[in-house]
Amino acid sequence: MIKIGVINVSDRASAGIYEDIPGKAVVETLKEYLISEFETVYRVIPDEQDLISKTLIEMADVHSCCLIVTTGGTGPALRDVTPEATEAVCQKMMPGFGELMRQESLKHVPTAILSRQTAGIRNHSLILNLPGKPKAIRQCLDAVFPAIPYCIDLIEGPYLVCNQENIKEFRPKA
Repeated sequence: MIKIGVINVSDRASAGIYEDIPGKAVVETLKEYLISEFETVYRVIPDEQDLISKTLIEMADVHSCCLIVTTGGTGPALRDVTPEATEAVCQKMMPGFGELMRQESLKHVPTAILSRQTAGIRNHSLILNLPGKPKAIRQCLDAVFPAIPYCIDLIEGPYLVCNQENIKEFRPKA
């Protein structure tokens, strides 16, 4: 079974003050994109770097998630530490994902330049840091998802099949 991790990094959502809307937005978008059946490993955790890193390691190494998507914690605020937690656990960083997400977000809001989204590889898992707003999550996923199935192929993960009516993945022709 294909496993995908989703982590909403939010002090307030983890404390029950806010509803976990961002994480749910990721899951709904992935259900639109993928024909492949997948199981979601899901967490809502506070903005604590050690806990974020520990949760990323658990999803990659214990649950064998081929894709781990985080929401939140990518801004300049003092408690925004998701990129640092991601960098701490990855063997390779994939800066092109963050560059494209910021480029896409700048079409909608001038403050996108403040975002620190990134991506990296831990063993056979692609970790992708998204912003915390559902509208921005969708905009960013629409931009980068076409490259995700091929990236997962390259790190020897499962073969993801996309719903071509909703998103067109790119894989080089053999």
